[in-house]
Formats: sequence, structure tokens, C-alpha cells
Amino acid sequence: MTAATELSASYAADAVATRAIHAGQEPDPTTGAVVTPIYMTSTFKQDGVLGLRGGHDYSRSINPTRTSFDQQLAAVEGAKYALSFASGLAAIDVLLRSSLKPGDNVLLGDDVYGGTYRLLSKVFVPWGVGLDVVDITDTAAVSAALAAKHYAYVWVETPSNPLLNITDIAATAAVAHAHGTRVAVDNTFASPALQHPLADGADVVVYSTTKYIGGHSDIVGGAIVTNDAELHEQAAFLQNAAGAVPSPFDSWLEIRGLKTLDLRVKRHSANALRIAQWLESQPSSVVERVWYPGLESHPGHAIAARQMHGGFGGVVSVQLAGGAEAAKRFVDHTRIFTLAESLGGVESLIEVPAAMTHASVAGTTLQVPDNLVRISVGIEDADDLIADLDQALKAI
Repeated sequence: MTAATELSASYAADAVATRAIHAGQEPDPTTGAVVTPIYMTSTFKQDGVLGLRGGHDYSRSINPTRTSFDQQLAAVEGAKYALSFASGLAAIDVLLRSSLKPGDNVLLGDDVYGGTYRLLSKVFVPWGVGLDVVDITDTAAVSAALAAKHYAYVWVETPSNPLLNITDIAATAAVAHAHGTRVAVDNTFASPALQHPLADGADVVVYSTTKYIGGHSDIVGGAIVTNDAELHEQAAFLQNAAGAVPSPFDSWLEIRGLKTLDLRVKRHSANALRIAQWLESQPSSVVERVWYPGLESHPGHAIAARQMHGGFGGVVSVQLAGGAEAAKRFVDHTRIFTLAESLGGVESLIEVPAAMTHASVAGTTLQVPDNLVRISVGIEDADDLIADLDQALKAI
């Protein structure tokens, strides 16, 4: 049993908020510092040749600050293993390259982050990996695809980016496992504060820790979390061999962010639900459709209510009746919401996915509506946020 496994197990009975603050966060043995130090070093003194202190030799391979975050995240997820990376896409890349070979196939949802699709279609497909796209929320369609061809992975985002579609993780895992296929879940939008895919049967979870886990728009990072020892060992080997690791300072910022995740995500979710309800109350001549799994009108609401706990996340997507130009005018007129890519920070952001985060999927089956606006709802006062959106809608 590794140290990460032991810490994860020791906090298994505690709530997420408790694990986030204490797992992997033992006071420094030398000074008693209650906050994990930033071990800003590239290398470590050896006590004789290969006389390593705690296995530490070189920071690409191992660093105490990164180890602390990995232990903390594994415990929060209720998992045995976690590996952190320099970005979410680096985590996905290492996971897939370490466990796929040319000739293998991936079944991808038809509403995923554009960067994920770009990585798979432009890097892995030329390498010899097959890629097929399906409505991942339709378990029957997934089952039919798995019956027709063997897939190494079913790749799920739930809630998805940017349409916030909801996939039944447990049902998808049951179907996939019957065909000998692993299920990977990108849990970035829910975060481990709201959803634990491993407990619902997923084999591996990936994160862009840039988003809710970091939570302050000041780092770029990613992570792989799993209970599968073989998958973990393969990914850990390639992580060290390829080297896309976070810096000690980035790891320290992620530790800090994860400690307040539970509080922040609940506020994000409460604000987002109020905004989604307000947007849905607007005239149909202005607002065509609101996408938010907390709304009863959302087709995945019942599933989301069952597998998400404590809220439905902080992202709301809205389609405007005035089309693409209305979407652009809307985002240009907000005052509190900042026009920017990314999400999950304490400040509210707004963007047009078709022209920004999802431009890379234009012309594919993953193309998003050009009148869609994605709103990352922050933790500001909800009334102020609604007032800002109201004046921006009136400016269209």
C-alpha cells in the first residue's frame, strides 16, 4: 500500500470537506508548519549513491508538494491513486498514451470539450487509434456501438461542455464493462465536491484542475484519479518519462484551492441555479433555451439529481433567440461577467463557445450552436450577477 493509498483509506469515513483539509496535509516534521511547504527544488541530496530520502531524487519524478496534493485529491475522490499534471490535456494525453496502442478504439460523446476532441482526432487518430462519436447520454446507442466494435474506452463528460448534457455513469459503466471496455469520466464541471464517478462504476476520472479544484484562475493543471493499480502504474511511468508535471508552486496553489472546494462549489451551484431560473423566465423572443441540469426542464435533471450531491455545478449555458450576433452583443455588454475562456474561478466569466473554446470542432459532429453563450457563474452576490445579465440582455 502506498502512502497515498493509506491516507485515502484513513479519511474514507470523513466528509469531502474534512478530507480536503486534512488528507496529505500533515504538519511539516521539521518545523511543525501546518501548511505544506513549497519544495521549490529540482533535485535532492542523496545519502550515498541511491541513498534516497523518502524516495526523492529529482522533481520531475517526485516532489513533496506534488505528492501532498496527489494524496489530498485521492482522498477527496475516495480513490487509491491520483497523479497531477501540468494541464488537463496533459493528463488526458498520458492516460490514453499509456493505456492505448494503435488499433485500439475510443467511443467519444458528441458534446465534449473541444480540446479533448482535437487531441483525439488530430493526434491519436493519425497514430492509429480509432475514434467514433455517439450520443453518450443514450445508453442504448452506447450499447449498440459497443456490440458492433470493441472499444478500449468510453469517454464521458457529465455535465458536458458546453451543453451540460448528463450521462448516467452507473448505467454506462454497466454496459461498457459487459463488453470489456473501460469508462473514463471527465468530472471537471461537477468536481469531487458534487460527484464521484468511481463510486458509480467508472474506471478512471480526469480533471482540469485549472477549473474548480484550483478555483482562482491562477493556475493551469490536470489530474488522473483511479483505483486501478495497473492503470495508475502505466500512467505514472509515462508521467515521469514524458515529464508534463506541475511545478511545486502550482501544486501548492492546488492544495490551497482544494481545501475550500466544498464551500466554493456549493456557492457556485446556488448562484447558478438562481441565474438559470431567471434566464428561463425571460421572454422566448430573447432567450431561446437555457441549459442547466438543476432545472426540471433539463432532459437529464432526474439523473443529475441522483448522481450529483449538493448542487448541479456553476456553469449555465443559454441560447439566444437573436442568433450569433445577439450572443456576441450580449457578452460584450456585461460588466461583472468577464469575457474570457475557462471556468470554475471565483469570478464570473462569459464566452461564446462556437467562436472561442469550441472553435476547433466547427464543421464536425461536435459543432455547437453559434447562438450559445456559456456562463461560468462565480461566487459574487447573485442579485448583482442577475442585474448585470439583465442590463446586458437589454443591450442586445
